Amino acid sequence: MRADLAEHLVREFFRRVWAPPHELSAIDELMTSDYRITTAGHLVEGREAFKAWVASMQSLIREATNEHLEIITNAAGDRVVSRWITRGRNNGMFNLPADQSRVAFTGIAIWRVEGERLAECWVERSALELFQSIRERQVQA
Repeated sequence: MRADLAEHLVREFFRRVWAPPHELSAIDELMTSDYRITTAGHLVEGREAFKAWVASMQSLIREATNEHLEIITNAAGDRVVSRWITRGRNNGMFNLPADQSRVAFTGIAIWRVEGERLAECWVERSALELFQSIRERQVQA
């Protein structure tokens, strides 16, 4: 596996799926059929379940964009680490009122690449800090 291909897969995922117009069908092209993501300790298994999870997240964050802060690929090309920031508008995150305020949070994802597709991901994001900032802003309003 080439390191440049692994990085390309991650960049394409963020560009096509997380950026408007949110091309969920790109998941079929970029991910293995048994794709798995562990997000904040929760496991989502299979491409269809992952598509549903992504659609749910996107419904909570309007106008979502992602910016890569750093991408590191191992020499074998089967692991990629991406550090990123997501920006958008609150549309009911954490079951808080959908006030459409601007939100931003950071995250780190570790990807496993297999057979020229993304096969697995482990992701952590600054959810507690995001929750606190939205809640504090809403309490002050």
